Amino acid sequence: MARFSSFALATAGIVALAACSDNNPVQQKSVATPEADATVQHLGVVPVRGVPGTPRFNNGNELNHGNAGTGTALTQAGINYHGGPVLQTNTNVAAVYWSATTIYNGGPTPGSNGSGSADGSNVGYFLSHVGGSPYFNINTSYTNAAGTPIVNQVNYTQYWANNVYNVPGTKTRVTDANMVAMLQYAFNNGKLTYDPNTLYAIFTQGTVNLGGGFGTQYCAYHYHGTVTINGVSKTVLYAAMPDDYAKPSACSSGLAAPNGDPHADAEVSTLIHEIEETTTDPLGTAWYDAQGYENADKCAWTWGTTFTTSNGGVANVTLGTKNFLIQRNWLNVGSGSCAIAL
Repeated sequence: MARFSSFALATAGIVALAACSDNNPVQQKSVATPEADATVQHLGVVPVRGVPGTPRFNNGNELNHGNAGTGTALTQAGINYHGGPVLQTNTNVAAVYWSATTIYNGGPTPGSNGSGSADGSNVGYFLSHVGGSPYFNINTSYTNAAGTPIVNQVNYTQYWANNVYNVPGTKTRVTDANMVAMLQYAFNNGKLTYDPNTLYAIFTQGTVNLGGGFGTQYCAYHYHGTVTINGVSKTVLYAAMPDDYAKPSACSSGLAAPNGDPHADAEVSTLIHEIEETTTDPLGTAWYDAQGYENADKCAWTWGTTFTTSNGGVANVTLGTKNFLIQRNWLNVGSGSCAIAL
């Protein structure tokens, strides 16, 4: 997501946000938005189609179609390093399917938890195959403070199909405090394992208003909060991943689904946006440009060269045996450019 040029310390009771350690507060922007969670601000915004994006944290959601509707990058400038941590050696992802029923075709049985390899949905397949790909290799153009490139690796480590803890109903507004509390429950009750290098991607079904501005201000975002593990406060990384195809005109490409699964096919594009921004800028203190845009922000809703799949869908990458349409990412080499592979 993008950030504002001025930052303020968040006052949310749920988050004691960390920079390089769990004891150092992260600076972040203030945003006045009527529908968003008033207690916190976010990172990694994916805006909705037709709504202009705002530089700097952009209330924590990816840029919408309207930001990059011409197919060009938001800016033509490099991204600079600001000294904060990155996910250096690998990026772990855990999926939380927060619904009384299965969200995506082939997905885990509600109430179950386990290894990511047991997730038979197209979202699960994507998570299990994007690491090591030419696409994710773009993130190796970013480094840690020592100048060591980020490793091209994504591990889909675990999932929990949460149908027991405060399951949100249709149009329910779910705050960041609710999300962090749900993750705390999962850690306390053995549903998920805590790991500081894991992005906990929280998926909901239908028009659940995950974060407070779904479909009107954003399509997804990444952020971080504080949980208690064995009596010690720890920073937890998470992404709010509402059901994008429940708001198709705002949060989907408008193109035919390459796997014939429009909900999952729409979701993976905003999901990878949040994964790569969490990798290169997990706390909002590492890689972003002079306007505050993180790497994926600069290429949101742009596809590059596409092709037609056997079912008549539109895709731009092949991962394993499946095709996907995912936004490009910013290749931070030279003057920089939006790319689909490195």
